Amino acid sequence: MHLVIGHITVKDAAKWAAYRSQVPATLAPWQAELVFRGQTVAVLGGEHRHSDTVVIRFPNAEAANGWYNSAAYQALIPLRMAAAEVDLVSFSEASA
Repeated sequence: MHLVIGHITVKDAAKWAAYRSQVPATLAPWQAELVFRGQTVAVLGGEHRHSDTVVIRFPNAEAANGWYNSAAYQALIPLRMAAAEVDLVSFSEASA
């Protein structure tokens, strides 16, 4: 399993809505699934500057990289940058 986690601070709600509405079509070819979307309730330790989080599951790192580098997703990045500050991080499940 491979996860991409986005920590988000929305700057323009209308642009963010436009971006969010287009992302699912970019995920489908990579067998990706939106696992979670939510807002920060409390920071229990350390610091966290963003208000929202999204978690997307991919079958593997290759699929996550393929999605991110795809022409379809790359075309959305300017809209994402205008809409929000986003830290997007890719994680692989740790082996025991």
